[in-house]
Amino acid sequence: MGERLLVGPPAVSLADYAERARAVLPPEVWDYLAGGSASEVTLAANRHALDRVSVLPRVLRGVDTVDLGTHLLGRRYAMPVGVAPMAYQRLVHPDGELGLAAAAGAAGIPYLASTLGSTPIEQVTGAGADVWFQLYWLRDRALVRDLLDRVVTAGCRALVVTVDVPVLGRRPRDLRNAFRLPAEVVAANLPDGRDALAHSGAPGVSAIAAHTAASFAPALRWADLAWLREQVDLPLVVKGLLDPRDATEAVRVGADAVVVSNHGGRQLDGSPASVTMLPEVVDAVGDRCQVLLDSGIRGGTDVLRALALGAAGVLVGRPLLWALAVGGESAARDALALLVAELTDALTLAGCADVVAAGELRTLGVG
Repeated sequence: MGERLLVGPPAVSLADYAERARAVLPPEVWDYLAGGSASEVTLAANRHALDRVSVLPRVLRGVDTVDLGTHLLGRRYAMPVGVAPMAYQRLVHPDGELGLAAAAGAAGIPYLASTLGSTPIEQVTGAGADVWFQLYWLRDRALVRDLLDRVVTAGCRALVVTVDVPVLGRRPRDLRNAFRLPAEVVAANLPDGRDALAHSGAPGVSAIAAHTAASFAPALRWADLAWLREQVDLPLVVKGLLDPRDATEAVRVGADAVVVSNHGGRQLDGSPASVTMLPEVVDAVGDRCQVLLDSGIRGGTDVLRALALGAAGVLVGRPLLWALAVGGESAARDALALLVAELTDALTLAGCADVVAAGELRTLGVG
């Protein structure tokens, strides 16, 4: 697959990939990846809230080796991490979804494929990872049915429904840049012509926002989610919840897992940091479903924080796109290897021999 020349010393943390990615990407693409909605208050809050969470380590527990393995949706994975669903990955590197999915497969973790992926789902499932398909609810119910059939036929392991995008959040960086997709990057899971708006730029307009406004159904209801539960015999994950009342309702309609997420600060600006709401959601659902955390995860210490607060695992997004941008599949593999090293170190220093022990740690500073 395609590669970019890695410049400078090897990365020693996921954060190292950020500035390297910024150096190789067009400014408007960097803004699309890095930006948030409105004043980007929630985007910043995700990081600030995670940094406020202190984990109280245990000592003299005889930890010599650490087992990162865990079970998510009934399947064994090498660590409690999945690759978050992210659109148009060929925008940052020709390897795109295939490269990042292959890296996830090599790392033994699930890869969440976006409805707005730039590679067809049938090709992504052949890249070597367990693939969970992330569904945006489309205005065309027949197209939703078609996608569900394709997801099952392609061998996806789970269905992840994103529920926090009735419309795309207003993203000033994209508006200022009049951001649009280049001709070679398409919404490969949609029929021909369905993404034409995403390539049609105009001053002060985000073509991505125009495309999603035309494609997404804004009035999704719990009854629609219940209908979806009846259509597909796959584990169902509901992504984009912050209020514990919504998490409880998701369990009622049959969710096997929920993802506490504010969409990386890209939807409602002023909503709370995801980690702030994690303990309340965990308490609300109890042992009735698994809880994952998304938004702002930047390294192994953040994974430890989430586990200590009751999450079964986390989804990592932007840092893996940064790595993909810098060096394609190879750099994405390196980034995931760094995450393994960071999480192993964090668990060892916290006195935890495994992921279960991490869930028994005390935390301070949440809220």
